[in-house]
Amino acid sequence: MQHRRLGRSAIVVSDICMGTMTFGSQVDEAEAFRVLDRSYDAGINFYDTAEGYPVPPDIKWVGRTEEIVGKWLKTKPRDAIVLATKVSGPSHVWFRSPCRNGMTALDRRNIETAVDASLKRLGTDYIDLYQTHWPDHDTAYDETMEVLHELVQAGKVRITGCSNETSWGLMKSLATAEKLGTVRYQTIQNNFSLNNRRFEDELAQVCRKEGVSLIPYSPLAGGVLSGKYNGGARPDGARFSRYLAMEGRQAAMGKRFVNDRSLSSTERFMAIASEAGHDAVTMAVAWSKQHDFVASTIVGVGAEDQLDAMLGAADLVLSDEVMKAIDKVSREIPYPMG
Repeated sequence: MQHRRLGRSAIVVSDICMGTMTFGSQVDEAEAFRVLDRSYDAGINFYDTAEGYPVPPDIKWVGRTEEIVGKWLKTKPRDAIVLATKVSGPSHVWFRSPCRNGMTALDRRNIETAVDASLKRLGTDYIDLYQTHWPDHDTAYDETMEVLHELVQAGKVRITGCSNETSWGLMKSLATAEKLGTVRYQTIQNNFSLNNRRFEDELAQVCRKEGVSLIPYSPLAGGVLSGKYNGGARPDGARFSRYLAMEGRQAAMGKRFVNDRSLSSTERFMAIASEAGHDAVTMAVAWSKQHDFVASTIVGVGAEDQLDAMLGAADLVLSDEVMKAIDKVSREIPYPMG
């Protein structure tokens, strides 16, 4: 397992991070513990959760993921774990957070309320990386960055980051932090995969020039890059099998991830992996890690047996030939997820 620094901070993490968003819904506590233990034994020291987990967001189980992670955390030396969690951003028209009855925003009250509740569920007195879960462009960045700064000064948080942020939002936050003399975002957690390379268009340059690390989520494009949806397959229990049978936001998301272009590119990526002697899942995770602006790639599983292919990427460096073949597919099928 390789290690990299988060932004310009003192925190160094394994270049694979274990995500937990299904713990408490799809994955029960016993299975979650097995996944976490195997991850730890494999050398992963970085774990990501959120106050709004598990998914799908629902008031009946919101907060359960942090509770499970908190119970597991007590079985390990606290200083051996780099723990990340998130505060919910605003509930937009297309999404209503189950936290605080949907009354979420990145203002002082919500951030202070959220961090205290997360600390209690996690059973710890500090969070290593505290992230804003999605941006709140209608709330002044001055207020957001000031309260995050106070949390660091109080010892509740070590460093801060953002998630699902735009180029404008990331630069605005950095400029605000510089103006006010507050903490800055050291990380950004956005979607990034072989099927979704939009981060490279602008945000990658921001990260390189400003010393911010990407910790990408969904390196398998929601599981699509495993090939399980190829040929029109709709596996029982799979996320997009459910979403494509629904309406509204879920159906729209399903069609974004599973469509003719994304399935075509997936088939070609799988052929590249096969020819190189790699598992397709392993190649997808290794590709994500093989970027200079990436600190750690977040993986997630629905069962312990899915870990093997992901952990296989720990020390894998893809050859120049494989990287060129991947780039050729991306040029010929640009933006398969739109």
